Amino acid sequence: MTGMTDGPLLTLAAGGTGGHMFPAQALGEEMLARGWRVELMTDDRGARYAGGFPRQVPVREVRSATFARGGALAKAAAPFRIMGGAGAAMARFRRNRPACVVGFGGYPSIPALAAATALRLPRLIHEQNGVLGRVNQLFATRVLAVACGTWPTELPEGVEALHTGNPVRQAVRDRAAAPYIPPGDYPMSLVVFGGSQGARIMSEAVPEAVALLPHDLRRNLRVTHQARAEDAEGAARAYDAAGVPADIAPFFEDMPRLIAEAQLVIARAGASTVADLSVIGRPSILIPFAAATADHQTANARGLSEADAAVLMPERRVDPGTLSQHIAAILQDPDAAQHMARAALSVGKPDAARALADMVEAAAGVPA
Repeated sequence: MTGMTDGPLLTLAAGGTGGHMFPAQALGEEMLARGWRVELMTDDRGARYAGGFPRQVPVREVRSATFARGGALAKAAAPFRIMGGAGAAMARFRRNRPACVVGFGGYPSIPALAAATALRLPRLIHEQNGVLGRVNQLFATRVLAVACGTWPTELPEGVEALHTGNPVRQAVRDRAAAPYIPPGDYPMSLVVFGGSQGARIMSEAVPEAVALLPHDLRRNLRVTHQARAEDAEGAARAYDAAGVPADIAPFFEDMPRLIAEAQLVIARAGASTVADLSVIGRPSILIPFAAATADHQTANARGLSEADAAVLMPERRVDPGTLSQHIAAILQDPDAAQHMARAALSVGKPDAARALADMVEAAAGVPA
C-alpha cells in the first residue's frame, strides 16, 4: 500500500533531536503501510535530523524558536518567529488539509500544532518521557488525546492519557527479541552511547572503568563508543592504553544492529534508547542526563531498573571504580546477564507504533 497518493494525510510535527524524531519516524512508517500519505513539519534544525525518514515523507520546514537558548534579543524575537511559522503552517493546511496532526514535542512542533488548533483539525500529542515536555504541556489540554511512551507519566490536572509505549523504528522492530548471546570466554561487545548529542561523561568515565576490569575480561572485550568529536581522541587513547579495541565515532548508522549484537549497553536514558533496549532485550547500565528537564531521564529509566533489566547510576555518583564493578558484575555472570535481557523484554512495547496509529485513525474518523 506504500506509495499511494490519494490516502488521508498525516502531518508529523517534531523537534530537532532523535528523541522526538525516532518515534515520529516509526509512526510515519506504520501509517505509510496503512495507505496514508505522511509529511514531516519541523524547522531547519529539525530537518537536519530527518535523514532516517522514508523517502515518501516530504519535510516541510517552518520557522520556530526556543525561549530556552540565546541572548535577550533572540528570546524577544522567538514569539514572532513562532507566529510566522504558525501562519505558514496554517496556509499550507488550508491548501492541503491533514486528516490528523500529531505532535512529538520540541519547539519545532509548535507551528503545526498551533495551526491545527486554530483550524480545529484532529490532533494528538505523543510524549516520550516520564514528564511532559514544555511544548506538550502547552498543548495537552488542546488536543483530542495524549499518548504516553513512559508510564506513569506526570500529567497536568484533568488530562488523561493512553499508554501506547514509545514507537520504535522498523530497524528496531526487525530485531525485536533477537536472541541474546550471554557473556563468556569469547569476544564480547560493549556498546556505549550518549544520545544524539553525545555525552562527555561517557567518554571520560567508561574508558577508565574498562581499564580497571580484570585482564581476563578485558582481553575478550570489543567496544563500540559514540563520542563527540572533541572527546574521541581522549577516549581512544584510554582504550588503547587498556589494550581494548574500540570503534569510536560521533554517529553510527546502524545502532539497532549494534545493540542487538551487544552483551552490555551503557547509555543515557533517553526515551528512544530505553524503548530500543526493551524491544530488542539487552542488559544495560543507564546514566540519566542530570540536567534533563524535571529529571525526566530518571523517570524513563525506572521501568527497566525496577524490572532488574538495568543498573541505574545517577550522574553525580558515576566514578570509574563503581562503574567498573557494575560492568564486571554483569559480564562475569552469564545467568545474571541473561536474566537482565529477559527482564528488558518484559517491559518492552514492540507494538507501540500500531497502538499510536490506531489512535490516529480513530481521531481522524478513518475506519480501522
